[in-house]
Amino acid sequence: MSIKIITDSACSLPKEILEELDITVAPLTLQLGEKSFTDGVDIDPEAMMEDMKEGKVYKTSQVSPAAFEEIFEKYIGAFDTVIYIAFSSEISGTYQGSVIAKNQLLEKYDGQKTFDLELVDSKCIALGSGLIVKRAAEMAKEGKSKEQILEAVNYYAPNMEHIFTVEDLNYLYRGGRVSYTSAFVGGLLNIKPILNVEDGKLIPFEKIRSRKRAIKRIVEIVKERGVNLDKQLIGINHGNDREGAELLREMLKEEVGAKDFLITTLPAVIGAHTGPGTLSAFFLSTGEKDFG
Repeated sequence: MSIKIITDSACSLPKEILEELDITVAPLTLQLGEKSFTDGVDIDPEAMMEDMKEGKVYKTSQVSPAAFEEIFEKYIGAFDTVIYIAFSSEISGTYQGSVIAKNQLLEKYDGQKTFDLELVDSKCIALGSGLIVKRAAEMAKEGKSKEQILEAVNYYAPNMEHIFTVEDLNYLYRGGRVSYTSAFVGGLLNIKPILNVEDGKLIPFEKIRSRKRAIKRIVEIVKERGVNLDKQLIGINHGNDREGAELLREMLKEEVGAKDFLITTLPAVIGAHTGPGTLSAFFLSTGEKDFG
């Protein structure tokens, strides 16, 4: 059985992994004034972060149903099953766009052409969804069945922890994540929020004074919530802060015994909302599992 894995550009997986595992990416788009950019194609996330420090504001757009329809149709018939794993529908309308595209294809062929297209709302973001996509693609390459892959995705997705801190609350304010008062006071007091993902939504749940303490708190939370961390692949995303990402990795190695890491720059479509200096860790709150 041949299985094709598709995801979107919010997954934050590096190109070498996407190519190695034959993962197709549906790109979101960004706008800066009159200019339009394709996420993961013609925009440099680190250069975008520098623009944001200068006050430039990037807007983001979901993948359109028409774009999804074109991508899906390319692989329908070429594979026994196509599985699209989306980043959280609570943050973007991208997953809904894939549902519309599937319905349009069903109507278009109306029984004349059979196809097996599975759509999964991971309720995860950035490397939270990326690690799940990576595992699904590895399983597809190993020859696992559709049922085994979907079982794995549905196991990992609700157990994927996302722990973030951001450098400047004002970026989250612009995206509607915190109030103006909170952002203003946070800036005055050098407060760095700790955020996580709950049911697909990015939620601030702690406020820490200073960047150094925020990173230390991330490590503590990983230790509190993680299981068998020495056997997991830990994801680290950063918003143009390689030094912070390396520091977090070394602290996780020392404090929780983690050994295997995947470090990437936040995709532009996520970084546009969280801002420069974002730092995040992704890991499972349950242990790895054998899916046959």
